[in-house]
Amino acid sequence: MAALLAAGVVALALLLALWATGRQTGGDGAPDGANGDRAALDLGWGFTHTQYSADRGDDAARRTTAGLLAGSRMPQNQHIMGWGVDNPEPRPGTYNFADLDRRVAFMRKTGTTPVLTLCCAPDWMKGGGERTDWSLKSLEKAPDRAHYKDFAALAGVIAKRYPDIRHFIVWNEFKGFYDEGRNRWNYEGYTELYNLVYAELKKHNRANLVGGPYISMDSNPPGSSSNASSLRGPWGSVDQRALDALKYWNAHKKGADFLVVDGASYTREGSKLFPDEFAATRKFADVTTWLRRTVDLPVWWSEWYVEPADANDDRKSWTEAHRTAVHATAMIHLARSGASTAFYWNPEETGEDCPGCLWRSTELKGGGGGLPMLDLLSRFAKAFPPGAGLRTPEVTGGNRDAVSALAAGGTTLVVNMQDRRLTVEVDGTSLDLAPNEIRWTG
Repeated sequence: MAALLAAGVVALALLLALWATGRQTGGDGAPDGANGDRAALDLGWGFTHTQYSADRGDDAARRTTAGLLAGSRMPQNQHIMGWGVDNPEPRPGTYNFADLDRRVAFMRKTGTTPVLTLCCAPDWMKGGGERTDWSLKSLEKAPDRAHYKDFAALAGVIAKRYPDIRHFIVWNEFKGFYDEGRNRWNYEGYTELYNLVYAELKKHNRANLVGGPYISMDSNPPGSSSNASSLRGPWGSVDQRALDALKYWNAHKKGADFLVVDGASYTREGSKLFPDEFAATRKFADVTTWLRRTVDLPVWWSEWYVEPADANDDRKSWTEAHRTAVHATAMIHLARSGASTAFYWNPEETGEDCPGCLWRSTELKGGGGGLPMLDLLSRFAKAFPPGAGLRTPEVTGGNRDAVSALAAGGTTLVVNMQDRRLTVEVDGTSLDLAPNEIRWTG
């Protein structure tokens, strides 16, 4: 009898183990996110840490920002080299994770879902030496093909170091993968690197979720014949070379849990907005719809921009009210079209002047407090998460084309796209809106 009971216990344990494995891999060996566990892939609205972030600075200011972010629980993204993090492997087999440890610790402290972007590569992997060259030209260089496996091995070391992190994006914007001789992206090289990294991450844990190719969906003006594609709208047309790269990756990848792109509503050259800054945000909906139809994966926007930068890469020409109104309109398009995740590129600085930032610099005494873009991002994330049952409110009156609106449950967001006061009726309620006002109701 004891032997029978023991055998029964072993059999039950085996069944439970097999059930757990099926839960983890979708039952057919595919990763968790590939078979309908969308909660792990639909992260919703979050942001990317850049050079200066809330892990450094005044203690009180850092606590203030950490408290704000803990309340929002938005996903946070961090690169493994650059953008606030030192070279993780300055010499082969010698690691330096102090900066990355600090950023990961901050993400953990705020209770977020952490995401790591596996970019960029140590100098010795791209023809350099042990000294880190932080020039943009060097940072944005891809690893040499002979070191693809070394970069994949580094990704594996990082995955092992942070076993609680499950989401990984492979590389950034095809940096260093442009083939000048053929005037197109070296998508074969990127895909080879991606497949090696994908295999390495899955080897460490099948529950790791991996995505690519993080290609920029650049667009040209309406009527332009330069690399024009059929993916177009009043905002222009997406560069065919980007679509070629994406399609090649999709056809030759060894696997993926989500699809990653980035882009802006303005044109690749000249940073023009067609027909205007608000109407141009329709691009995000058109591209997301095309991506969902073309690639059967959840769509992530790793970066998305609506305000053109100046020669110094600053975005300071709009008022904050105008800036948030255009961003809100873009977010409405992204949400309606079914984007699963979108990361706002947070441009924190060390001083007071920081247009578009999410919080006041934590380098300042009394800093760390939330700014208008954080209010918009966090409220949008709570009101309109993926799968929220979105609807378009009924807007009537002579100004109905002057606003954009979105609703879910009992919450409605209305954006005045005009730089003037106007009155509009939304779901039977009359609203008097200030210029570029964002109004939440319910």
